[in-house]
Amino acid sequence: MKTKAPVSKNERLDVTIADLTYQGMGVAKVDDFPLFIENALPGEEITIQVTKVQSHYGFARAISWQTESADRVKDVDKTYRQTGIAPLQHLAYPAQLTFKQHQIKELFSKAHQDVDVAETLGMANPTQYRNKAQVPVRMIKGQLETGFYRQHSHELIPLTDFYIQDPAIDDAIVKVRDLLRQFEIPAYNEISDKGVIRNIMVRRGYYSHEMMIVLISRQQKLPSQDQLVDQIHKALPEVTSIVLNVNAKKTNVIMGNVTRTLYGKPTIEDTLMGLTFAISARSFYQVNPQQTEKLYQMAIDKAGLTGTETVIDAYCGIGTISLALAKHAKQVYGVDIVPEAIEDAKVNAQKNHLTNVDFFVDKAEDQMIQWQASGIKPDVVVVDPPRKGLAETLIASTAKMGPKKIVYVSCNPATLVRDVARFQELGYEIDGPIQPVDQFPQTPHVESVTVLVKK
Repeated sequence: MKTKAPVSKNERLDVTIADLTYQGMGVAKVDDFPLFIENALPGEEITIQVTKVQSHYGFARAISWQTESADRVKDVDKTYRQTGIAPLQHLAYPAQLTFKQHQIKELFSKAHQDVDVAETLGMANPTQYRNKAQVPVRMIKGQLETGFYRQHSHELIPLTDFYIQDPAIDDAIVKVRDLLRQFEIPAYNEISDKGVIRNIMVRRGYYSHEMMIVLISRQQKLPSQDQLVDQIHKALPEVTSIVLNVNAKKTNVIMGNVTRTLYGKPTIEDTLMGLTFAISARSFYQVNPQQTEKLYQMAIDKAGLTGTETVIDAYCGIGTISLALAKHAKQVYGVDIVPEAIEDAKVNAQKNHLTNVDFFVDKAEDQMIQWQASGIKPDVVVVDPPRKGLAETLIASTAKMGPKKIVYVSCNPATLVRDVARFQELGYEIDGPIQPVDQFPQTPHVESVTVLVKK
């Protein structure tokens, strides 16, 4: 029998916020029925209006506050919430760090695991940290605009200050936008599948200050291409690379498979952990280098290398962790599914004169099976998977190889909890506290380092 929800759409209620969801929304319970409310913090007493009712939960919006949390930040820009750029900007930074620690602890506790979670490592300045931007370009009222989509929609909100990005990147986007207007190059229209420029991507080296501009286009060649390129590098002296990426498909995937260098070199360089990295348009490189150094140093310290070990780095990208590990290990093997990333990784190994590391293009789970079959016996396996976590086959082949230690760098606590349980079934246990690191201040995302050891 279907039970009726205790609230109805448009109903107004007075509630007390009990908790925050992992997306940073406030939760209020009405007869055990959860309502999710944006811009609401634990402990606040609020008048809300119900906006949507599902069978087991609903959504509401805050109308007025009777009491406010001591952790509420007042001077916030609602645009950053509407676009999802900074959904936690209304929560004081120390409270954001506690929320992230609590998030990991809570998820383990729901899985009936009592784990020790250390305090989250935060930043001195939790804004203006991103070294990469990908912004959509659209026509609004006949004028080309750059900005960000309103959440859950394809309505572009024009923006010039993105708050969590390096200000030099924000400035570059405005200058490129103005030049596209000047040369009358039309923005892409996703409904008619017409127009030219879909997105602008900017990367900037945190230490090197080298800048790359990537124009993502529906066409193989841009109108007034040579003049545009000339004007971009005149307007932005830091630019050492201008790249055209062609995406002619009707898709919401940002980048296409064809990339051409229009000016300078196909990569920019930056340093991380004292190593030099070449970063191309399509390669994965952590967007918060200051925190990445803390995260990777933590992973290396926890791996406890003495110089005699064989290490596998699954999901190695352009070799950031692999090369940092190679300085402390006997031999490192890295694998990634993106061919360009592995090309970059090989170049990066040469750049840093590291010869004890080998890179392979494959799905991590398939390569692990091959390594296991060929008798490679790693002492340590480092995994830094995407949000969906580890494939079961990868967990199985890792356990069969029997490394003494597995260092799990996670960007999603939910898949971390699931994967840790699988490793535990195969004879591994958590060693020491889980260490959260705040790679994405002002957002609910949290990275963490967990060590598993063979029982």
